[in-house]
Amino acid sequence: MDIKTDKNTVDAIQDIRNALPNDEEMHALADLFKMFGDPTRVKILSCLQVRNMYVGEIAETLDMTISAVSHQLRVLRASKLVKGTKEGKEVKYSLDDDHVTKIMEYGLTHVNEE
Repeated sequence: MDIKTDKNTVDAIQDIRNALPNDEEMHALADLFKMFGDPTRVKILSCLQVRNMYVGEIAETLDMTISAVSHQLRVLRASKLVKGTKEGKEVKYSLDDDHVTKIMEYGLTHVNEE
């Protein structure tokens, strides 16, 4: 795009460009938000906001199969949104950190705005 701009505008545009995340960060952020694009994953994250849970507990709470929940948990773990802690023969899942809770809370606040 070739537009006539004054020095202040050119400087302002450069400042904005410098403030933007790099391409790798932009792609990683887009991938993160894709995780919240699936209602099943959001339901699982919502359960884990209430308390840490085993796969079977999540499956029963959401009326899903253990296999379906396990699949979604693998996806969420790969995205660093949940983590699992081995307890005997089972794994108890929790949100990976407080950032996940904040993302969920801010998202719900935004959705519920009038």
